[in-house]
Amino acid sequence: MAGNNDLGGLLGGLLGGGQGGGQSGQGGGAGNILGALLGALGGGGGGQGGQGAGGGNNPLGGLLDMLTKSGLADQAQSWLGTGDNKAVSGPEIAQALPDEALRKAAEQAGVSPEHAAEQIAQALPAAVDKLSPEGQLPSGSLEDIIKQQNL
Repeated sequence: MAGNNDLGGLLGGLLGGGQGGGQSGQGGGAGNILGALLGALGGGGGGQGGQGAGGGNNPLGGLLDMLTKSGLADQAQSWLGTGDNKAVSGPEIAQALPDEALRKAAEQAGVSPEHAAEQIAQALPAAVDKLSPEGQLPSGSLEDIIKQQNL
Protein backbone atom coordinates (compact mmCIF):
# COMPACT_ATOMS: atom_id res chain seq x y z
CA MET A 1 0.00 0.00 0.00
CA ALA A 2 1.28 3.43 -0.87
CA GLY A 3 2.03 5.85 1.92
CA ASN A 4 -0.39 8.57 2.93
CA ASN A 5 1.66 11.16 1.04
CA ASP A 6 1.42 9.07 -2.14
CA LEU A 7 -2.32 8.66 -1.70
CA GLY A 8 -2.69 12.35 -0.92
CA GLY A 9 -0.78 13.20 -4.08
CA LEU A 10 -2.96 10.90 -6.17
CA LEU A 11 -6.12 12.35 -4.64
CA GLY A 12 -4.78 15.88 -5.03
CA GLY A 13 -4.24 15.19 -8.73
CA LEU A 14 -7.71 13.70 -8.93
CA LEU A 15 -9.31 16.72 -7.27
CA GLY A 16 -7.12 19.40 -8.80
CA GLY A 17 -6.79 18.09 -12.33
CA GLY A 18 -9.05 19.51 -14.97
CA GLN A 19 -10.48 22.30 -12.86
CA GLY A 20 -8.06 24.88 -14.15
CA GLY A 21 -6.20 27.81 -12.65
CA GLY A 22 -5.89 28.30 -8.93
CA GLN A 23 -8.03 25.30 -8.07
CA SER A 24 -5.21 22.79 -8.41
CA GLY A 25 -3.37 24.01 -5.31
CA GLN A 26 -6.59 23.78 -3.35
CA GLY A 27 -7.24 20.29 -4.71
CA GLY A 28 -3.80 19.19 -3.58
CA GLY A 29 -4.44 20.34 -0.01
CA ALA A 30 -7.84 18.70 0.10
CA GLY A 31 -6.34 15.59 -1.48
CA ASN A 32 -3.67 15.44 1.21
CA ILE A 33 -6.27 15.70 3.97
CA LEU A 34 -8.49 13.13 2.27
CA GLY A 35 -5.48 10.86 1.76
CA ALA A 36 -4.50 11.23 5.42
CA LEU A 37 -8.06 10.44 6.49
CA LEU A 38 -8.29 7.35 4.30
CA GLY A 39 -4.90 6.25 5.59
CA ALA A 40 -6.12 6.67 9.17
CA LEU A 41 -9.29 4.72 8.40
CA GLY A 42 -7.77 2.02 6.26
CA GLY A 43 -4.66 1.06 8.07
CA GLY A 44 -2.33 1.64 10.89
CA GLY A 45 -3.75 1.46 14.32
CA GLY A 46 -7.49 1.67 14.71
CA GLY A 47 -8.77 -1.45 13.02
CA GLN A 48 -12.13 0.27 13.05
CA GLY A 49 -11.87 1.84 9.61
CA GLY A 50 -11.51 -1.15 7.32
CA GLN A 51 -14.65 -2.86 8.52
CA GLY A 52 -17.50 -2.87 6.09
CA ALA A 53 -15.34 -1.71 3.20
CA GLY A 54 -16.36 -4.05 0.45
CA GLY A 55 -13.10 -3.43 -1.43
CA GLY A 56 -10.69 -4.87 1.13
CA ASN A 57 -7.78 -2.47 0.54
CA ASN A 58 -10.15 0.36 -0.29
CA PRO A 59 -10.91 2.48 2.79
CA LEU A 60 -13.19 4.69 0.69
CA GLY A 61 -15.85 1.96 0.86
CA GLY A 62 -15.57 1.95 4.64
CA LEU A 63 -15.81 5.73 4.73
CA LEU A 64 -18.98 5.69 2.62
CA ASP A 65 -20.37 2.99 4.91
CA MET A 66 -19.71 5.24 7.94
CA LEU A 67 -21.43 8.17 6.25
CA THR A 68 -24.42 6.00 5.34
CA LYS A 69 -24.76 4.77 8.93
CA SER A 70 -24.55 8.36 10.16
CA GLY A 71 -27.62 9.47 8.21
CA LEU A 72 -25.83 10.69 5.09
CA ALA A 73 -26.97 7.86 2.82
CA ASP A 74 -28.70 10.19 0.32
CA GLN A 75 -25.56 12.26 -0.10
CA ALA A 76 -23.24 9.25 -0.40
CA GLN A 77 -25.53 7.60 -2.97
CA SER A 78 -25.68 10.80 -5.03
CA TRP A 79 -21.87 10.79 -5.32
CA LEU A 80 -21.91 7.22 -6.65
CA GLY A 81 -24.72 7.83 -9.10
CA THR A 82 -24.54 9.69 -12.37
CA GLY A 83 -26.71 12.67 -11.35
CA ASP A 84 -25.83 15.76 -9.34
CA ASN A 85 -23.73 15.36 -6.20
CA LYS A 86 -25.50 16.41 -3.01
CA ALA A 87 -23.48 18.59 -0.69
CA VAL A 88 -22.39 17.62 2.79
CA SER A 89 -21.19 19.99 5.52
CA GLY A 90 -18.05 19.95 7.59
CA PRO A 91 -20.01 19.38 10.83
CA GLU A 92 -21.83 16.43 9.21
CA ILE A 93 -18.49 14.91 8.18
CA ALA A 94 -17.06 15.50 11.66
CA GLN A 95 -20.05 13.80 13.27
CA ALA A 96 -19.87 10.80 10.93
CA LEU A 97 -16.15 10.11 11.35
CA PRO A 98 -14.36 8.58 14.31
CA ASP A 99 -12.79 11.45 16.29
CA GLU A 100 -9.39 9.77 16.27
CA ALA A 101 -9.32 9.39 12.46
CA LEU A 102 -10.30 13.03 11.88
CA ARG A 103 -7.80 14.24 14.46
CA LYS A 104 -5.04 12.16 12.89
CA ALA A 105 -5.82 13.42 9.38
CA ALA A 106 -5.93 17.04 10.56
CA GLU A 107 -2.66 16.62 12.44
CA GLN A 108 -0.90 15.21 9.36
CA ALA A 109 -2.22 18.08 7.25
CA GLY A 110 -1.30 20.70 9.86
CA VAL A 111 -4.85 22.05 10.26
CA SER A 112 -7.58 21.94 12.89
CA PRO A 113 -10.05 19.03 12.85
CA GLU A 114 -12.82 21.51 11.97
CA HIS A 115 -10.86 22.80 8.97
CA ALA A 116 -10.05 19.23 7.90
CA ALA A 117 -13.75 18.29 8.09
CA GLU A 118 -14.65 21.29 5.91
CA GLN A 119 -12.05 20.38 3.30
CA ILE A 120 -13.15 16.74 3.32
CA ALA A 121 -16.78 17.85 2.90
CA GLN A 122 -15.79 19.87 -0.17
CA ALA A 123 -13.48 17.25 -1.71
CA LEU A 124 -15.19 13.95 -0.96
CA PRO A 125 -18.21 14.25 -3.31
CA ALA A 126 -16.00 14.98 -6.33
CA ALA A 127 -13.50 12.26 -5.42
CA VAL A 128 -16.17 9.58 -5.00
CA ASP A 129 -17.91 10.73 -8.18
CA LYS A 130 -14.72 10.47 -10.23
CA LEU A 131 -13.75 7.12 -8.73
CA SER A 132 -17.15 5.53 -9.43
CA PRO A 133 -17.88 6.12 -13.12
CA GLU A 134 -20.05 3.00 -13.28
CA GLY A 135 -22.14 4.06 -10.29
CA GLN A 136 -20.28 1.90 -7.77
CA LEU A 137 -16.80 1.77 -6.32
CA PRO A 138 -14.57 -0.62 -8.21
CA SER A 139 -12.80 -3.26 -6.14
CA GLY A 140 -9.09 -3.15 -5.47
CA SER A 141 -6.84 -0.77 -3.63
CA LEU A 142 -7.62 2.92 -3.82
CA GLU A 143 -4.23 3.61 -5.43
CA ASP A 144 -4.92 1.03 -8.15
CA ILE A 145 -8.39 2.43 -8.79
CA ILE A 146 -7.05 5.97 -9.23
CA LYS A 147 -4.30 4.78 -11.55
CA GLN A 148 -6.67 2.58 -13.59
CA GLN A 149 -9.04 5.50 -14.11
CA ASN A 150 -6.13 7.56 -15.51
CA LEU A 151 -7.19 10.41 -13.25
